[in-house]
Amino acid sequence: MSTGKDGALVDHYKAEQIFEMEPRLRNVAEIDVKMVINIDSTNADHVVWEKLVAIIGKNYSRYNGFLITYGTNTMAYAASALSFALPNIGKPVVFTGAQIPAENINSDAHNNFVNALTVATMDLAGVLVVFGSKIILGCRSKKVNESELEAFKTFNGSDVGEIRIGIKINRVDCRRNDNRKLLVKNGFNDNIVSVTLIPGLKGDYLVDLIEYGVKGIILRAFGSGDVPHNLLPALEYARKKKVPVVVTTQCPSGATLMGINEPGLRAVKAGVIQAFDMSMEAMSTKLMWLLHQGVAYPKIKAMMQKDLVGEVKEDQGILKTKIV
Repeated sequence: MSTGKDGALVDHYKAEQIFEMEPRLRNVAEIDVKMVINIDSTNADHVVWEKLVAIIGKNYSRYNGFLITYGTNTMAYAASALSFALPNIGKPVVFTGAQIPAENINSDAHNNFVNALTVATMDLAGVLVVFGSKIILGCRSKKVNESELEAFKTFNGSDVGEIRIGIKINRVDCRRNDNRKLLVKNGFNDNIVSVTLIPGLKGDYLVDLIEYGVKGIILRAFGSGDVPHNLLPALEYARKKKVPVVVTTQCPSGATLMGINEPGLRAVKAGVIQAFDMSMEAMSTKLMWLLHQGVAYPKIKAMMQKDLVGEVKEDQGILKTKIV
């Protein structure tokens, strides 16, 4: 990123320019560079994720690790998406970026890139985000601040590792396995919507979305997943039309544990899917992924609540959604 004439940040830098600023990076590893796309990550969608997955799949045997520089706005979505599309990867795929343009003398791009490159050479596996002082599991990553250099955190979990004077790895479940056969399950159906509940929201709006052809809905509900009674007919209609409705909380932390309160219990009985402790990034990309994989409606509930890559803790709910 660089600063344009109007003062806004625009796409500009290429990977080669980072090596020009810091030639010693090539002492860390043998590096090949491939430009996939040069856009603000605000404009990135599933097409970009699918290109990244395809490149990794095609070149998996050629490299010991993969480093992806990505804009911070949607990095957590991309990292979550690749986690599902590459569910058993035995090598590290590391995302990083910067809050301050690389052209600025005080940019965090240098440190983040060096640290991410180092992590990509380590005895690790899985999709990771390296940013600031943290190494985060991709499907648990979340951008939490638009200006601080420690812009990302682990959502409802523990960090994989920490960037100190040296690099400390905290988890033993992310070890490299070069002999593991790569399984690529690419593709995402982005015909879903996310709706934040506010007092008085009308159920007809949800019905209209379903009639329009939406294939999945995420509801950001109140408290632990409470949904107003007036929306229950719309939830029943979604079940009739086999449109999965995933319910999460608007609270910035914590889990969706429906059944604590009566409004949540009634929503579960109407067929919604508790998101439990998944992040918005994980649950949305997972729903897109399941829809594209052709998972039938009766199985989506179980698959959304099944831990596939570390994105959710199973069996959390007071009322686990076994109600049909």
